[in-house]
Amino acid sequence: MVAVLDSVRAFFAPVTFTIDAENPSDVVPRETLLDRVMGPDRRKKSSEMIRRNRVPAEGLALVARDRDGHVIGTVRLWNVEAGINYEGTPLDALLLGPLAVDGKHGGKGIGSALMRAAILEAKNRGHGAILLVGDADYYERFGFFAEKARHLVMPGPFERSRFLALELVEGWLGGAAGMIVPSGRMLAGAPVRKAA
Repeated sequence: MVAVLDSVRAFFAPVTFTIDAENPSDVVPRETLLDRVMGPDRRKKSSEMIRRNRVPAEGLALVARDRDGHVIGTVRLWNVEAGINYEGTPLDALLLGPLAVDGKHGGKGIGSALMRAAILEAKNRGHGAILLVGDADYYERFGFFAEKARHLVMPGPFERSRFLALELVEGWLGGAAGMIVPSGRMLAGAPVRKAA
């Protein structure tokens, strides 16, 4: 039903935004948007531990822009290892987040458009699965379910019912178990931890 309402809304609403690849000039407006939408505690979340000092997955940092080119929405995906498979091999996946839309532009389908664009681009780039921590009622419309992530855990505290997964390749997460750990490229100049 939600997908039908999204389609009807999109049909009658004038086109007021575009989805685009994030570029370096989007960093400050994106961070300002995230601070405003997600609040000051956003950097304390378990997902942030995985993203810290990392670069998003290649081609998977997207923004929504208004008619004047201002950033009004954002979504980014990050390379992770989703535990190990039956053979004990680390399993590549993506972690989505954060997804945010400026409150002044809510209800226009921007979040849904960002999600669909991110999922399609991840699939086109050959990724097997996407994980996220979020509201199941919202993300189930895109195919994310807690069942697919049932044997995986996030570092730090997280709500099991909000830890969701979408397989882009059927069976990709079959047998996956263990901790989600970052595997993407480090941010240039990021501090490197050395083993004791």
